[in-house]
Formats: sequence, structure tokens, C-alpha cells
Amino acid sequence: RQMCIRDSYSFLADLVMFFHLVFILYVIAGALLIIKWAKTLWLHLPSCFWGITVEFTGWICPLTPWEIQLRRMAGEEGYTGSFIEHYLIPIIYPSGLTREVQMVLGGTVLIVNLSLYTLILIKKRKRKTPENS
Repeated sequence: RQMCIRDSYSFLADLVMFFHLVFILYVIAGALLIIKWAKTLWLHLPSCFWGITVEFTGWICPLTPWEIQLRRMAGEEGYTGSFIEHYLIPIIYPSGLTREVQMVLGGTVLIVNLSLYTLILIKKRKRKTPENS
């Protein structure tokens, strides 16, 4: 029974980690969904704002401590720092997460999304403009 409970906590921690990763990807590229489903704009803008704010301020997303707590409850070792620092930075920036790296990440998210929204607006305007032929 004890093992079953630990497995459940471990599964929940993995689920939180997966959701966290999907959320990060959505923050970075969710504007692409707006091309197909315009109403997702109202979900993406606050998500994007949150992601950029977390990076620029150095805050830790609330999902990170939740995942760490679930891992500890599963009898696993938790980790310190943020989700990005623990899972993504070792892949992208093996030397570790610094304040400067966070600023670059936040700036990258901002630039990618400004570019995507600009392209979406241009595409939308082209559709509304009658052809002058």
C-alpha cells in the first residue's frame, strides 16, 4: 500500500512537470494557435504575460514547488531552483541559470511572441483588404 501511494505521488509530480512543460511551450509559441482559433488569444496573452514576468522578475512558478513537494511525498529527492533551472537549463545552458540567462529567456519569449502577433495581424489585415486588381 505504501508503494502505491508513493507511485501516485510520483505520477502526479510527473503530471505537473508535463503540464509545466506544455505551459512553457504554449507561452513561447501559443500565438500560432490564434491563427486557427482566434479566441485562444484571451488565454494566450495572460499566459504569455505571466511567463515573461516570471523570467524578468526571477520569480519561481508555483508549479515548481508543487512538483518538488509531490516528489518528496513520493520518497524521491526534490530539487532546488526553478523548473527551467532543473529540467531545461541543463539541456540548453549546461553551465546553469543566471540572472542574465533569465533575462535572455524572457526577452526571447517577448520577441518571439511580438513577431508572431505581428505576423497574425498582417495576415488578418490582408484578408480584410479587398484585392485591387
